[in-house]
Amino acid sequence: MAAHGRVFNFSAGPAMLPLEVLEQTQRDTLNFNGSGMSVMEMSHRSKAFEGIIKQAEADLRTLLSIPDNYKVLFVQGGASTQFAAIPLNFTQEGDTVDYIVTGAWSKKAYEEAAKFELIANMVAKGDNKSVPARDSWKLSPDAKYVHYCDNETIGGVEFQGAPDVGDVPLIADMSSNFLSKPVDVSKYAMIYAGAQKNVGPSGVVIAIVREDLLGKARPSCPTMLNYAIAAENGSMYNTPPCWPIYVCGLVFQHLLKLGGLAGARERNVKKAQLLYDTIAGSNGFYFSPVEESVRSKMNVPFTIPSKPELEKAFVAEATAAQLLELKGHRSVGGMRASIYNAMPHEGVEALTKFMTEFQAKNA
Repeated sequence: MAAHGRVFNFSAGPAMLPLEVLEQTQRDTLNFNGSGMSVMEMSHRSKAFEGIIKQAEADLRTLLSIPDNYKVLFVQGGASTQFAAIPLNFTQEGDTVDYIVTGAWSKKAYEEAAKFELIANMVAKGDNKSVPARDSWKLSPDAKYVHYCDNETIGGVEFQGAPDVGDVPLIADMSSNFLSKPVDVSKYAMIYAGAQKNVGPSGVVIAIVREDLLGKARPSCPTMLNYAIAAENGSMYNTPPCWPIYVCGLVFQHLLKLGGLAGARERNVKKAQLLYDTIAGSNGFYFSPVEESVRSKMNVPFTIPSKPELEKAFVAEATAAQLLELKGHRSVGGMRASIYNAMPHEGVEALTKFMTEFQAKNA
């Protein structure tokens, strides 16, 4: 068991937060920065919270080198709400939009867009284990945008860079690999991510939107889904999710201290490599179903193909060993280890040691 009696939590989300961040929230809970109150209690119109949200945005801009012509928004409703907000903000009825589908979440985004009287094209469809070859994509020259999911949390399929879609605006759901590596924001029209995997607690979505796309929402777009209104009001048209934004800000500061996103990528590559090497070195006892070139560094699904009946015992014994939330998603089964930024290398070492010992007992 780790420090403070804490376990290694491999949950896909909500997920682990850095211990340093949790300790800071603990110190601030009763009295934030001499204000005499918690962030959970203070007005979002107060100078104290204004400082929190402005610093969070500034630090995020530093981490990602966000160009000046992009707005940073802290919105609500989870990434799933953005599946509806995106077509409402960037299209009119009858417009064409393209969706690259590589797993469960990009499929849900496509299905949501199709409800809005659009020509919604699934220009590429993967098998939840790979990314279709680029020359097979049937992109539409008149598409208002191309949408894709950079990392499929359930299947463990991750793009290794921004897909080439020509001059069409590119929109990325980065919910499960946001801030896990450097990203060239200028290649995207919009990036959005639910916070509860890599950067904070659930309750806030971070959206980075190029300014020239704002102000074109449908007349029917609800106020709370209109990105231009969110931008005009500094993400505070109504009461924002104050506590999650505060925690995200602490995570941004933590990442900056640890070398920014280059440092995060280095740590994440080492963790993922250790886990994939353990799977590969098991002589087939464990199996990773994802094509090697697109394996996620955040979400690692694996199975015991020769003895699938052992998978339930694996999860139970791992839990007893303080390695929690390793059961695979209900739609695919098996096991899944989510090893986001806050998962320490020691956690992956503990998991791989357990995997080796479990194999020795049951091979």
